[in-house]
Amino acid sequence: MELIFVRHGETLHNAERRFQGQSHVPLSEAGRAQAQAAAEALRDEPITHIFTSDLRRARETAEAIANEHDLTIVPDERLREFDFGAWEGMTWAEIVDLSPELLDHAPTQPRHYLPPGGESFEDVVARVRAFLEQLRALPEDARVLIVAHAGVLHAAIAVLEPPGIDPQRIAFANGSITRLTLPQ
Repeated sequence: MELIFVRHGETLHNAERRFQGQSHVPLSEAGRAQAQAAAEALRDEPITHIFTSDLRRARETAEAIANEHDLTIVPDERLREFDFGAWEGMTWAEIVDLSPELLDHAPTQPRHYLPPGGESFEDVVARVRAFLEQLRALPEDARVLIVAHAGVLHAAIAVLEPPGIDPQRIAFANGSITRLTLPQ
């Protein structure tokens, strides 16, 4: 089964490099253009199913793509971004000021931190694993579009373990398209 992941389009929080986590932040003008560009890039793809995070920025991106395919979007809370707890709305610099022990880590290395009141990378991996396992009930030739967040994409790679890929060394741009295979 082919999985086509799309990271949601840009938001103002992304542009300001703020952790937005599970906040319902809308797409910016640039993000709407990225969503439309993803929709155009996927226009001729024979997509059979569309799943999305229920957060606004992902849903808006999924709607742009679904308009090209006449498919129903299925929202799923398991595709939400990390819950960053007390860090939501903060920049990495602000977070490091509060927790200097994180200075040697990058904001894109969630295995090395646990936000106060938030969830761990292992928590996100567990919910993404459950979502992917449920997809196994679909036909083997399904082509599944999943609109989600960078954290969910990192978790999916950790679950699927594509050979030669280090999930911590990958950056997913807003509006990017990533193709993976779900082994049967």
